Amino acid sequence: AVATSQAQQTSPVWPGCENAEDVSACFSQKLGEHVKEHYEYPMNDNNEYVRGKVTISFAVTEEGKVEVQSVEGDEPLVNEAARELFAKIPDMQPGTLNGEPDSRTFTVAYNF
Repeated sequence: AVATSQAQQTSPVWPGCENAEDVSACFSQKLGEHVKEHYEYPMNDNNEYVRGKVTISFAVTEEGKVEVQSVEGDEPLVNEAARELFAKIPDMQPGTLNGEPDSRTFTVAYNF
């Protein structure tokens, strides 16, 4: 009989989630808090807040750095504000694959 080994994966660990029971849930919660605390609504030339929906794809690299890969939405000002928001995510402990640091990609959507 041949034993098939299951790949051992861990999620990236957001600062403050090191001792969380569920690191992935803690990551999601901290991401939500980061968005609430740091998102700045852009204004147009008429000093009106611009709102829009964005889909953001980002990676947590092997070094634990967040790299924005794409921001898609109909409002360029909202896209730029979202990109800046995600650029401010703190460095974290990277996810691992079989004990080695591993880059992970996430895609999230927000209505701003």
